[in-house]
Amino acid sequence: MQKRKFAKQPKTKGGVNVNYVRGAKNPKAQEAEIKSTAKKYREGKLTKAEMERIAKKRSKNVTKSYKKASEKRRKKLS
Repeated sequence: MQKRKFAKQPKTKGGVNVNYVRGAKNPKAQEAEIKSTAKKYREGKLTKAEMERIAKKRSKNVTKSYKKASEKRRKKLS
């Protein structure tokens, strides 16, 4: 069985996928949070409570224009 191949994605200077930080109020902080969360996950130190806190924080850390665009996209899909 052959390994799946994915297209290379554009990255930020810190090595995080550009799409993950797009629309954030503070992209550098978002990038740092993603990297620290990934590190904790790899080490197995990420608790369920931490993940819920991070998810809530990520949903709030969005600019108005990005939020509006994603809401339009959701309406179109449903």
